[in-house]
Amino acid sequence: MKKIINQAQNVVPEMVQGFVRAHQETIEQVPETFVLKQKEIGKQVALISGGGSGHEPAHAGFVGSGMLQAAVCGQVFTSPTPDQIFEGIKAVDQGQGVVMVVKNYSGDIMNFDMAKDLAEMEDIKVGTVVVDDDIAVEDSTYTQGKRGVAGTVLVHKILGAAARNGASVEELVALGERVVKNLKTIGVALTGATVPEVGKPGFVLADDEIEFGVGIHGEPGYKREKIRPSKEMAEELISKLAAAFQWSKGDQFAILVNGLGGTPLMEQYIFYDDVMSLLDVEGVKVSFSKVGNYMTSLEMDGISVTLLKVEEDWVAALNEDVDTVAW
Repeated sequence: MKKIINQAQNVVPEMVQGFVRAHQETIEQVPETFVLKQKEIGKQVALISGGGSGHEPAHAGFVGSGMLQAAVCGQVFTSPTPDQIFEGIKAVDQGQGVVMVVKNYSGDIMNFDMAKDLAEMEDIKVGTVVVDDDIAVEDSTYTQGKRGVAGTVLVHKILGAAARNGASVEELVALGERVVKNLKTIGVALTGATVPEVGKPGFVLADDEIEFGVGIHGEPGYKREKIRPSKEMAEELISKLAAAFQWSKGDQFAILVNGLGGTPLMEQYIFYDDVMSLLDVEGVKVSFSKVGNYMTSLEMDGISVTLLKVEEDWVAALNEDVDTVAW
């Protein structure tokens, strides 16, 4: 294992400390926690998200005006604890309530629900939006049902715009559920990822192998085969998305091509170009695009593609300016 760390057991506290020092003008740490919050929060419903560390820039990179008000960092690939999430809720509540955006993993669901119960005992109104955008497999390690992956970032952006513009807890939950129903992601991995305290990759692919549908914690995908050119990988993933959406010519989508940590931007743009060529043939319209590393899996080499069937005001929300580190 080669990593630029000190001691494996200290990667999360040292990462959080470094993040705050690098962005201290807008971000602060809630004392005695691994919660990173927006320094100055307007009078609005606050959005909070989080999960295991190792997916950076998710979720701390999306804290700021127009997106999240706080992100809770768990240990690597491990849900944050209920008490940490509860402290985050209390730290960002402006009297309007809080909405939690939670990826669909058993530990996250349980711990965020427990934190919600604690907050409601202190009369803080809390809503929950669960993201389950990964169409690769129905059930996988750590989940009952589909996994929450890179599409979560688009949920943050659309809900963040609505919250900043005055939406209530109930309105944000309803909007989030509508977005999630129209959101689908699928990916492909070329290598595994190494959790620092484990010291070896979670899975190993041969030099000429790839695996379609691997999760962001290295959960199994749906098939492993010999590596193909980018165009053929794009064809595989777009065929799965086409079947899931059952789209018609003229349907409008937002697209997020997301690097999983080890794939250079050069390759991401090649893949994006291949995906767009396929969508052109399908006759669907892309009204918003994003390419880059947004929801990673440590140093995993691979890529995912997210499509969101959009409503007109969602495109405006995706294009709104925000003050975050990573958007």
